[in-house]
Amino acid sequence: MKHYDKLIFVSESDTATSPMAEAILQREFLLEDILIVSKGLVVLFPEPINPKAEAVLCSHSLTMKDHMSEPLEEEDFDDRTLVLTIDRTQKEGLLKDHEKAINVFSLGEYIQADEDLKDPYGGDLAEYNRCFEALEAQVKRLGEILKAEENT
Repeated sequence: MKHYDKLIFVSESDTATSPMAEAILQREFLLEDILIVSKGLVVLFPEPINPKAEAVLCSHSLTMKDHMSEPLEEEDFDDRTLVLTIDRTQKEGLLKDHEKAINVFSLGEYIQADEDLKDPYGGDLAEYNRCFEALEAQVKRLGEILKAEENT
């Protein structure tokens, strides 16, 4: 039985790690019945994906070139939506700032990983690529978990 209708990846600005996670999950797992999006905790105005993040996505045959950052809002929370922050600090901030927050986990927490991903902001292209590779491994595990949950 399907647990969620929507999955929201959340990062600080929704310009690098969360859109990369969205692209990876959409490619790796055709979860047709789950809407996959990304949003940010601090989005003052819409911004495109970080050019380094897009370059790394392109090198892996993915793209989010049309992505524009969006803020996470109270209306995004309901019992059929899974909200996954990229790290535990973001989760803590989200829970503090959103009264109606439910079904909120860090990605690492949800897949039972030992460590959080590091945001490559300000780093070089190699750092963005290392982040992509770590994110890809975690998102693949997430896809496996979501498929298993659908079958229970």
